[in-house]
Amino acid sequence: MNIIQKLSSKNILVFNLVLIGAIFGFSLAFLSFSCSTPKVRVQAQQSQVVIPADALSAAESLQTVFRAVSEKMLPSVVELKTVSVRRQQTPNFQGIPWEFFFGPRDRGQDGREREFRSQGLGSGVIVRFKDGVYYALTNHHVIDDATEITIATKDGREYPAELVGSDARKDLALVSFRTNDFHPLAVLGDSDTVAVGDFAIAIGNPLGQQFSFSVTQGIISAVGRTGGPGGNINDFIQTDAAINQGNSGGPLVNIRGEVIGINTWIASDRGGGNVGLGFAIPINNAKRSIDEFIETGTTTYGWLGVSLQEPNRETITALGLENRRGALASQVFLGSPADNGGIRSGDFITHVNNREARSVQQLQMLVGDLRAGENATFTVIRDRQQREIRVRIEARTDQVASDNRRLWPGVTVVPLNDQIRQSMELDSNVQGIVAVQIVSGSPADIVGLRQGDRITSINGHAVNDIASFYRVLRERTNEELWFGILRSDSALESLKFRRQ
Repeated sequence: MNIIQKLSSKNILVFNLVLIGAIFGFSLAFLSFSCSTPKVRVQAQQSQVVIPADALSAAESLQTVFRAVSEKMLPSVVELKTVSVRRQQTPNFQGIPWEFFFGPRDRGQDGREREFRSQGLGSGVIVRFKDGVYYALTNHHVIDDATEITIATKDGREYPAELVGSDARKDLALVSFRTNDFHPLAVLGDSDTVAVGDFAIAIGNPLGQQFSFSVTQGIISAVGRTGGPGGNINDFIQTDAAINQGNSGGPLVNIRGEVIGINTWIASDRGGGNVGLGFAIPINNAKRSIDEFIETGTTTYGWLGVSLQEPNRETITALGLENRRGALASQVFLGSPADNGGIRSGDFITHVNNREARSVQQLQMLVGDLRAGENATFTVIRDRQQREIRVRIEARTDQVASDNRRLWPGVTVVPLNDQIRQSMELDSNVQGIVAVQIVSGSPADIVGLRQGDRITSINGHAVNDIASFYRVLRERTNEELWFGILRSDSALESLKFRRQ
């Protein structure tokens, strides 16, 4: 090995020794630093929310109230399980093994009927106990067409139930079940004292058994709402407390734990879900029905004997009814309590026994709550003057209420307006009144009056507006009537009306 190779080897060795020493020294220094330097731990600090003591106390008190109401009411709320049986015609395909593809079916004598069993679910609330029998209030549409009814309580017990009575007009029904078990009764409040902004608590079984005995809370959004499905005549309580399918028949409760309504329907979006528009039957509308269902199994309504309408703007102006609320008696049944008592066509009814009738639907409800044989005072506006008329109420039956032969005169008229003139192709300066509805089977229908006829006179007296039409009609109500009319701008002979 020459001198150059020796020097090179020596340098490499020295370099390696220096490198190893540097690494060893750095490691010792790092360990020494780590041991001598205190460790710093980062820990999240919980933020302290400062709530004023008085505000927290008030909120906890309100929470305690909601808990107490829920605990009080839930044992009184029931789940209604129903079964409806329907028979439906099925195709009689010859040579096809029906049972193989579709399963066995119940055949009628002709072999072409099949029995379908559909299940339903709703809610109810226990309101009475008598002679070992509990009575639960619910909706008519919950038990409509049901052949089997089962009641389930919050503690899981189930009982076979029977229908006691039902009323489609108010959408109310009462079912009963017998047991020796104890179940608390709900306390019925006074729905007349309910006001917008009050707390409202809805209890029931929304969307099936998975969500049974749910409690939701909101406020009273409005009172006196009309409308609803199926021609319901209630003046509903509106609430934003969540109500969904299955809540029907369950109670709407106030902050005292008193039932103020029976949840009935919702206005929803296309999906059918809750959008904060729920409606309940005021409990005062149901109290009399509960008694009558238990006593007789049915309910009765008072009958006045008038055909009512909501007047349009032109009619209101012509009759001087601005800022008035009520319903227009456009026609009267001959021989009815209204006819005998002196109510006439064109009377605008505003009150019944000093209770305001704000709409057609509310007037129907007020009259319906009157008992047969009761004398009631009706406040009416006639010829712009207020007067009171005493009427002896009779019981309403489908027969008397549908006998259109006695509906006098059987035509609804309105003043001409721009829209009607345009549709009838009349000049803009043409005035008068026009028949917009003819009641089938009524005197007007029998004599041939048609929709669109312009009535110009009654018994030779000109009727240029709706006020004069009703005035002459009242004055000649005990006589035969002769209507002078225009049809398609051609004068026709008068149409003769006879009292039956």
